[in-house]
Amino acid sequence: MEKMIKIFDTTLRDGEQSPGCSMNIEEKIEIAKQLEKLGVDIIEAGFPASSIGDFNSVKAIAESVTNISVAGLARALKSDIDTTWEAIKNAKRPRIHTFIATSDIHMKYKLKKTPEEVYKQAIEMVRYAKTKCKDIEFSAEDATRTRPEFLYRIVEGVIEAGATVINIPDTVGYTSPEEFYKIIKGVRENVKNIDTIDISVHCHNDLGLAVANSLAAVKAGATQVECTINGIGERAGNAALEEVVMAMRVRKDIYPRKNKINTEEIYKTSQLVTRITGVEVQPNKAVVGENAFAHESGIHQHGMLENKETYEIMTPESIGLSKNKMVLGKHSGKHAFESYLEECGYELDKKEIEEIFVRFKELADKKKDVSPEDIEALIDDTKIIEKTYTLKRYTVNTGNTITPIVSINVEKDGKIIENVAIGDGPVDAAFKAIDKIVNVKFELKKYVIKAVTGGSDAQGEVFIRLEKGEKYYNGRYASTDIVESSIMAYMGAINNYFNEEGRK
Repeated sequence: MEKMIKIFDTTLRDGEQSPGCSMNIEEKIEIAKQLEKLGVDIIEAGFPASSIGDFNSVKAIAESVTNISVAGLARALKSDIDTTWEAIKNAKRPRIHTFIATSDIHMKYKLKKTPEEVYKQAIEMVRYAKTKCKDIEFSAEDATRTRPEFLYRIVEGVIEAGATVINIPDTVGYTSPEEFYKIIKGVRENVKNIDTIDISVHCHNDLGLAVANSLAAVKAGATQVECTINGIGERAGNAALEEVVMAMRVRKDIYPRKNKINTEEIYKTSQLVTRITGVEVQPNKAVVGENAFAHESGIHQHGMLENKETYEIMTPESIGLSKNKMVLGKHSGKHAFESYLEECGYELDKKEIEEIFVRFKELADKKKDVSPEDIEALIDDTKIIEKTYTLKRYTVNTGNTITPIVSINVEKDGKIIENVAIGDGPVDAAFKAIDKIVNVKFELKKYVIKAVTGGSDAQGEVFIRLEKGEKYYNGRYASTDIVESSIMAYMGAINNYFNEEGRK
């Protein structure tokens, strides 16, 4: 009988810690619900004690999903554990995930504690967490650089204290597949009560080995793999969920393990995380990259025409890349539009559908055919966030012989505010006019324009990242008018700033 491997997704915690990957509460809930559709077993929703914003988002996620466990990260401190429990206690299946460093270098230089002090703190805090929650995960931070004898001792101790999951993380991406296999095997052979709990692994990708190390751990007997969508995460990132899962699916002969992932939701999940974070995957990225199923070489193309298995070890359909055949255009009615959304698996309320349909008809008047990518962009842009400032209109005066000037008109609290600015171009002028209106100076860290589809009538999707006070605020919008896309994306980022912790 094949063993089950639990998939623990930490996109919303470790993934968000990647520079520039901050998300607002609505975006985190959207990703959490998609992860639920994907079939992950556990979502690590965040680090509640790190900020009020993180606490609120973890609490909202815990109350929004129903079929999966929700974990909150906590240092091995009573205050962290209390805060985490308050954030996750309303989840159907809550988990407290507590950690402390166990390597000599971390204990000496970061914690400034002796091994005996670390051991005692780990036991006490797991025992304390157990008084609040049945499901307790303990992580030995920097486990792959921890002395084996101390690792075995602390793992055995926290299991006796009530831990239900033991995580052996490669915190700095230091280990190799062969070495990690021996580490997990050593834990299994030297901890007397190890068979009563799940062994988890959490691998970072500093040497490009996160997925290989995770799979080696599975072969050695690990029963849970911690990963992120698209492999995002601190520094070089984490093990990519889609790569781990598809490797286990394609090579069942090597990894005879089952998991609950619905692989046909992989591509959609990858694209959602890309759109929300603005972090694109490279074209040659395994499984979900733009070129993952592209064949340009003449020899490859000939082989593919004869038999797809010559150069294709998995099908595009297996990750959800099969295209909907329905063509939508300006003559399409609301019923056909709603049927399309339902067939594609979008779960939207009537108000959202109505708003998207209005924008769809406007777009259809400008384009001959509206593609699935166009629809995805419209849906993404229509996600409702509380708007401190709402754009009413803008006017642009520009040319190759005049200085660009833009007038921006917005509404705030029922009042109309207007301002004008000049700039190096229409987009620069628009941003300066908006800054005058909101009376806050932001630093533009990222401005990306991407065509949603091909052709001169393609929607241009703009992603913007603003920095204020060492925090990032993202905005995005798609339109056939690139100036409009830029203005709306900029406004979205600014509204995210004002929504953060109730700014007005």
